[in-house]
Amino acid sequence: MSIDPLSEAKIVDAWSRNATPWTIAVRERQIESRRLVTDRAILDATLTASPDSVLDIGCGEGWLARALSAHRIHVTGIDAIPALIDQARQAGDGDFRAMSYEDIAAGRLDVMVDAVVCNFSLLGNESVDGLLGAVRSLLKPGGRLLIQTLHPLVACGNHPCQDGWREGSWTGFGAGFSDPAPWYFRTLESWLRLLADSGLRLRELREPLHPQTRKPASVIFIAQPADGSLPSRI
Repeated sequence: MSIDPLSEAKIVDAWSRNATPWTIAVRERQIESRRLVTDRAILDATLTASPDSVLDIGCGEGWLARALSAHRIHVTGIDAIPALIDQARQAGDGDFRAMSYEDIAAGRLDVMVDAVVCNFSLLGNESVDGLLGAVRSLLKPGGRLLIQTLHPLVACGNHPCQDGWREGSWTGFGAGFSDPAPWYFRTLESWLRLLADSGLRLRELREPLHPQTRKPASVIFIAQPADGSLPSRI
């Protein structure tokens, strides 16, 4: 479905309006796929890398930062929505900063970490391209990028399986939401090309399954700078 060229701004506007119901939905564990599969999937994938420091890009109200801090990992959380950063700061267990993806792409983030995590937070097109282009500069030697996102096989729905903007939906997220954010659909091929174009090499691909439908609840990409020494494992 065609979405107008202001879609990137619409993403930020929609999440700003829905910061409060989102915080409630996450903290009360109202979203089934997160409760059953995806929260644990990204936490386990991140812990597998044994990082001492993590940058959580699109951290929202800070649930992942709190979960990682319980494992004595230092977390810096970044989000473009000030209201969500306020919620994360109030809950504690991290260094939280309100910052846009364009700010990070421009080199305005002064951290280097063992792992960068983007958990269902790469919703745009140009903003995501720019952000991933900056990831190499944020990683310490041997560091990893972890991306969890909608699995293209499932998220494609009845639409053609091709890149493009899609209308969003809050179905299954609980009460109080309005005006869902648009998001940019990428095929699996496009995700892999984007990683390569950003100077990153896929090391591992995970497909967490929903325990009831037995379909992928998400896909997790684990990548490293292309000049790393570890072999790929897909």
